[in-house]
Amino acid sequence: MGTPIPLGNATLGELPSEVGVPAYDRSALTPGIVHFGVGGFHRAHEAMYLDALLNEGKALDWAIVGVGTMPGDARMRDAMKAQDCLFTLVLKHPDGSREARVIGGMVDYLFAPDDPQAVLERLADPSTRIVSLTVTEGGYHVNQVTGEFDPNSPD
Repeated sequence: MGTPIPLGNATLGELPSEVGVPAYDRSALTPGIVHFGVGGFHRAHEAMYLDALLNEGKALDWAIVGVGTMPGDARMRDAMKAQDCLFTLVLKHPDGSREARVIGGMVDYLFAPDDPQAVLERLADPSTRIVSLTVTEGGYHVNQVTGEFDPNSPD
């Protein structure tokens, strides 16, 4: 196994040929979606489907700006910034084979605690046509004893 290649715009051409990379010019993308909660579900679904459209030369004005709001989202901010908002998705097919592809439809990541004004400006930008969010079971504050929603949770 060779030396890992840091993921970024400048290194896409260095990735192994079996790794799919964006077939579109990422610099030509403009944001149309602001997504809160850039976790695994979002990256494996909304971002993946957008990437498929972008690879067909469609939806170039529907790129994603991710937004993190919680202190724990600082890790995602750091990862996304370090990788030019690129990430690798590995699909497992029914026959057991795996397919790795780099998803490039996210063009920016904003961490609201760092700059809430930037988030508000992006939301108010006329190019923003969809605001989406993902709330997974971890976002539902459940009392560990009763299993009921806990509206008084400090998180």
